[in-house]
Amino acid sequence: MNSSDGRDDRPGSTDEGGRTDETTTETEPDVLVLRKGTHGVPVEQYAGALRDRLPDHTVSLARTPAAEREAIRSAAFVTGMMLDSDLLDRAEDLDVFACAYAGTGHLPLDELSERGVTVTNASGVHGPNIAEHVLGAILGFTRRFHVGARRQRRREWRHYKAHELQGSTVTVVGLGAIGQAVCDRLDPFGVETIGVRYSPEKGGPTDEVVGFEGDAFDDALARTDYLVLACPLTETTRGLIGTEELVTIDPEAVLVNIARGPVVDTDALVSALRSGAIRGASLDVTDPEPLPEDHPLWTFDNVQLTPHNAGHTPAYYDRLADIVAENVRRYTAGRDELVNQVSL
Repeated sequence: MNSSDGRDDRPGSTDEGGRTDETTTETEPDVLVLRKGTHGVPVEQYAGALRDRLPDHTVSLARTPAAEREAIRSAAFVTGMMLDSDLLDRAEDLDVFACAYAGTGHLPLDELSERGVTVTNASGVHGPNIAEHVLGAILGFTRRFHVGARRQRRREWRHYKAHELQGSTVTVVGLGAIGQAVCDRLDPFGVETIGVRYSPEKGGPTDEVVGFEGDAFDDALARTDYLVLACPLTETTRGLIGTEELVTIDPEAVLVNIARGPVVDTDALVSALRSGAIRGASLDVTDPEPLPEDHPLWTFDNVQLTPHNAGHTPAYYDRLADIVAENVRRYTAGRDELVNQVSL
């Protein structure tokens, strides 16, 4: 309920100065938001976006460790970036945990499964921004902007050769929300696309779809000009791109990794870059991560490094709130299937 001066007096709301009201009432919150934010944006914005979308529900923000421990005891629907075993042990009535990340490998999934908790993720939130990051990396290497930037710093007016994206073959490994968004943005550029997924028989938004194993994957690598890794880290994809794959791929190919660092064998990548086995790499993720200051990947002119930054977008909380609010409505209505439900 709003007070007469326009402030929101619901538990966990923020006043005009950005302070959090952690008082409790006899009515338990319909949705509990945990305190960790992401991308340097205050988690209050996420709670506010949920309140905008759920005017008939109470959204409470637990802004301190003590508030989390207390509020989660009776919370049925909880959302946040993290949920460790200690906090889960205090949750007596938890039915749904809406993870605010696309990946859920950091969660105590076995414990959540044993307790019958439904888990959802934020798949789709990152599609537009990461796809734009990928497209920027591809265009940057196509037109060799890194060479131009280096010569600009030297005040060196000297021409250099570039490439053309049209007519190239782009292989996208992983056809989830991010992979599909990448393909959508590549469509106007006149490229051939190959998609790689676990079940190639399902097809996809690419000109051709192959699986992870067998000759078809190797054949795709041999035809690839730009290799985009947009897959989750699994037993299948860990070390997917190693020495053999980097020998198979065309020496003029560029690797773009916005998946997870361990999808690529780092030592094999360094060797390929040193020997000229590939044209370059754009790495938003590395193994190890953060990349140590003395790591050789920092030294290559044809390597673009960004600090796991492709996921940043000012629209993150709004997109996330759209997904979670829809699941709150489904949960309230007693529906079994939620959006982005994770198989446990």
